[in-house]
Amino acid sequence: MDYSQFFNMIPEAGLIAVLVIVFLADLILKGEKKHSVLSLLTGALFICQTALCFYAEPASVFGGCYESTQAANVMKIILTAGAFIVLVMSQSWLERADVKNKEGEYYELIISTLLGMYVMISSGHFLMFFLGLEMASVPMACLVAFDKFKKNSAEGAAKFILTATFSSGVMLYGISFIYGAVGTLYFGDVAAQISASPLTILGLVFFFSGLGFKISLVPFHFWTADTYQGAPTAVTGYLSVVSKGAAAFALMTILMKVFAPMVEYWEYLMYIVILLTITIANLFAIRQKELKRFMAFSSISQAGYIMLAVIGNSAMGLTALMYYVLIYVAANMAVFTIINVVETRGNGNTKMNCYDGFYGTNPRLSFLMTLALFSLAGIPPFAGMFCKFFVFMAAAEQGSTLAYLVVFIALLNTVPSLYYYLKIVKCMYINQTETPLPTFKSDNNTRFALALCTIGILLFGVCSCVYDWLAQAAGM
Repeated sequence: MDYSQFFNMIPEAGLIAVLVIVFLADLILKGEKKHSVLSLLTGALFICQTALCFYAEPASVFGGCYESTQAANVMKIILTAGAFIVLVMSQSWLERADVKNKEGEYYELIISTLLGMYVMISSGHFLMFFLGLEMASVPMACLVAFDKFKKNSAEGAAKFILTATFSSGVMLYGISFIYGAVGTLYFGDVAAQISASPLTILGLVFFFSGLGFKISLVPFHFWTADTYQGAPTAVTGYLSVVSKGAAAFALMTILMKVFAPMVEYWEYLMYIVILLTITIANLFAIRQKELKRFMAFSSISQAGYIMLAVIGNSAMGLTALMYYVLIYVAANMAVFTIINVVETRGNGNTKMNCYDGFYGTNPRLSFLMTLALFSLAGIPPFAGMFCKFFVFMAAAEQGSTLAYLVVFIALLNTVPSLYYYLKIVKCMYINQTETPLPTFKSDNNTRFALALCTIGILLFGVCSCVYDWLAQAAGM
């Protein structure tokens, strides 16, 4: 084996170096300054890692087990940027006495999950893909249970790891069917030999079902609300954005690469799942009174919109998916950053009614929350409207009557989504209470995270160079 091939895996090698440096720093640093030094070091290393992904070149090594494309490298940049925002917004929570001494472990788990996502989206072999998926899933369960003194955190982690284990088993079962039909697990070889047969169709369904758990698509979404509510808010944001974006990108690339000869089968499957996901998530979101559970069903609905890009089965669809994930990182992380700062500095409550009168005591945070919610709802001129427009265009590009019908129903579903996002705006600006949240001053890390998210919400939709960059990476 030629070990020099590892030098072609630049993003993964860089992230392993970041993991080792953070581990050693956590081991060596002592005293009161450990928190500030470790957080600054980790942030600086993540910035360097993002820059490293910019300079990574497409590569295929180890006989095709690892295949990094330009689109995969761009997706790694987006995922790393999302993880960086999570690290920044976590600082106020990490200052708590019960988690302060575990800061190093928190960073190491974040980096480990990100490394698994890197491997997952650059895999060219089903076993490599599965290893990357598990590298991302197992540390994620530890992150969900990180707040060990909260009962909901342990419950959410238990549900997450049980469903993750079950979904992984279902996925492996589907992969075994594919291997039995074609005799290989390399993506390129499978695509050249696969044909529609009962065995391969069943393998496709099981594989899709396993990955559907990771993306929280209906009917594989039952773990989502409890896990999102129980996990620390920063981890919930990470789960809803970075983890979901990586799984969605991996699913689309595998469907396009491996199952292209069976497109007429998985397209019908996608039609059904997308309509169920968007509609059911919207109906359940309307009923929620707890904000993190509300954002859980919001993220399920957003996953359905992301999957619309898959229907296009083209470079335009891949571009729309990456663009949607980029905008979703900015908007969703802004919401979770505000939830985190309110939970940390307020009364620790995440009920929706605790935001009654929030504008009167914290007008700036209320304004930024409104911008983020408007972007998630797809209200112009914010970036969320443009990303929804592009996924609709990618799905309609297919040209079939059924695709047009799915796009039309998805478009109608934006109406109830607008209603439930405006419920939070109503709480902040219109509802009155005798005990509003107190006025509090955000720390510098929170301000920095919100500034990054707000820039994305306001500029990514109107700066055409962003979409052009993604389109070039996707091969348009």
